[in-house]
Amino acid sequence: MKHSQSLTLFGILAGVLAVSTASLFIRFAQVEASALAIAGYRMTLATLILTPLVFLRYRFELGALNWKIGWKVMLSGFFLAIHFASWITSLQFTSVTSSVVLVTTTPLWVAIFGSLLLKEKLSKQVVIGLAVALSGSVLVGLSGELPGWFSGDNGLGGAFAGSSTSLTGNLLALIGAWTAAGYMLIGRSVRPQLSLPVYTFLVYGTSALILLIVIAVSGIRITGFSPPVYLWLVLLAVVPQLIGHTAFNWALRYVPASLVSIALLGEPIGSTILAMIFLRENPALFEVIGGIFILAGIYISSRMNPADKNGIPAQRE
Repeated sequence: MKHSQSLTLFGILAGVLAVSTASLFIRFAQVEASALAIAGYRMTLATLILTPLVFLRYRFELGALNWKIGWKVMLSGFFLAIHFASWITSLQFTSVTSSVVLVTTTPLWVAIFGSLLLKEKLSKQVVIGLAVALSGSVLVGLSGELPGWFSGDNGLGGAFAGSSTSLTGNLLALIGAWTAAGYMLIGRSVRPQLSLPVYTFLVYGTSALILLIVIAVSGIRITGFSPPVYLWLVLLAVVPQLIGHTAFNWALRYVPASLVSIALLGEPIGSTILAMIFLRENPALFEVIGGIFILAGIYISSRMNPADKNGIPAQRE
């Protein structure tokens, strides 16, 4: 089945919009739930929702899974577990904008390791778009180190600016970026051999199992929350995870991992807007300028020539 470039880009855009809600749902859930509990709920609920579909329609493919593919899927799930545990924790120590911007430096690591490990050649247009978008991320990241209107110390927001805990939060977000790169690169190599429901079920399930083991060993509370918190946890599993991440995994069938990860740079824009509306966290001037660079980079990269896709193999639905 052939898919047009516009359809693929539409799917990626839908994924960006969906994942942009994640930081908002997490902040609301963090009123009572710990970061690991939130990550565990996110992955466990997503896996449970996928279970009936996979076992009813894809059980034969699941049973035919070999170890060569299986260990890669488990490694991808491991990276995803670390990604969510570190990134969700970072939101306790730094602002939504800083956390999301740092975690979406993923394209830098995907581009570097993708070219080395998967032999994916980056077109000149994608490299330019990557450079522009990452420049925007740097501007946003530097805004907390600058005075006045540049840093957010303007009476409008910047609650975490200059905080002694912000460095911890920023580092955790960066760890989230590294592990997200591993998750996407493995997905790019495995997706040609597995249908989308089976791949996502196995990766999400592995991630959920790892997180639940850590939660059990740590003795973290996972029950006794108020009804609104459970609502945020369910929405977190459905919107950013099942809709957002699954859209990205679908797109990995048709375009290089580097392009999908560049689109993820649009997440800070959506997350910042939602944080302004619901959390009263207003962006600094440099964050706004950086956001413009990010959008420009996404636009440049998304206009890649279909011939630059380097013979992506056909894959199963």
